[in-house]
Amino acid sequence: MAEFSLDLNEEQRDLRDWVHGFAAEVVRPAAAEWDAREETPWPIIQEAAKVGLYGFEFLATCWADPTGLSLPIASEELFWGDAGIGLGIFGTSLAVAAIYGAGTPDQMVEWVPQCFGTVDEPAVAAFCTTEPEAGSDVGAMRTRAVYDEATDEWMLSGQKAYATNGGIAGVHVVTASVDPTLGSRGQAAFVVPPGTAGLAATRKLRKLGLRASHTADVFLDDVRVPARCLLGGRDALLERLDRARSGKRVSGQAAMRTFELSRPTVGAQALGVARAAYEYALDYAKERIQFGRPIIENQAVAFALADMKMEIDAARLLVWRASWMGRNNRPFTAGEGSMSKLKAGEVAVSVTDKAVQLLGGAGFLRDHPVERWYRDAKIYTIFEGTSEIQRLVISRAISGVQIR
Repeated sequence: MAEFSLDLNEEQRDLRDWVHGFAAEVVRPAAAEWDAREETPWPIIQEAAKVGLYGFEFLATCWADPTGLSLPIASEELFWGDAGIGLGIFGTSLAVAAIYGAGTPDQMVEWVPQCFGTVDEPAVAAFCTTEPEAGSDVGAMRTRAVYDEATDEWMLSGQKAYATNGGIAGVHVVTASVDPTLGSRGQAAFVVPPGTAGLAATRKLRKLGLRASHTADVFLDDVRVPARCLLGGRDALLERLDRARSGKRVSGQAAMRTFELSRPTVGAQALGVARAAYEYALDYAKERIQFGRPIIENQAVAFALADMKMEIDAARLLVWRASWMGRNNRPFTAGEGSMSKLKAGEVAVSVTDKAVQLLGGAGFLRDHPVERWYRDAKIYTIFEGTSEIQRLVISRAISGVQIR
């Protein structure tokens, strides 16, 4: 049996230092500008593509790490630079994870490269699952997919809400109900290729934080896609539906499979935001003089920083554990994936709040980045499963009771 160690190996240390360098030299200096512009940072996405940080080869290398730690390590460092730009770069990975998790090898070969575009002309992709009346309640999804045997096409109709890269993406991955009587077990995921008629996003949503990341509602008006766009294929879908109708156990529905893969990585993003705020507040506390001495010499300030550091490190251990378990096919018997995202998201909110408080009036000004990190942190208790939903997942796992 291999010796237990929390030391990163050489490849992981090199990855961490490389992504941190990109975040420090390229992302962080541009963060305030793109936050104020509230636009997709295409020049920075292109720069990431040029250095190899944006593209399937990068993701595949991270996913190949047998420890499962490479992607959370890279995510923490990139989002330490800026969460809005970070999501502009990594937002495509959610659609890619859906294709990777549910698609056939042929579908991965066809669609994944189109999610990223080329180095000279990078593209982004969108994963569209949330709806106005179906956020946490994924079983209430109203978007429908109907198969047309005459044309061998699927027709998609409905509305998606809060889609990262929605409308500006080349490839959209859309979840839809193919059998509403089965609830979440009757759902499937479809690729909507670039330029498909009937898909539209009317406006970019204006947000509290993550302003450099594009978010929009997506409308599907009788969108027709070829049969090959059903992820996993029709035969596999029909088999799964038959099992569900006969009362047999089936694998999780499309959206949840994607979120299960991504929750620890989202937790790592939140860690990056929290760590940035903690480090800034620590430096400020060492330099800020009040009553003739640095404020860090005051016990209240020092204890607050100690708590911030402790909570960040505790959350990271949960993220790393869940990432290792997911990579090594260990079941989340106690909701470990949800634990990691829940803890890291709430730590990000708490730490950024404390950072603003420690800076006092200066923390309320845009002159200091803690104001932006404070705004960015809040989403991590909301998207990809609210804190309440994470607690529901954990409580069901540990109790075996269908808690509502």
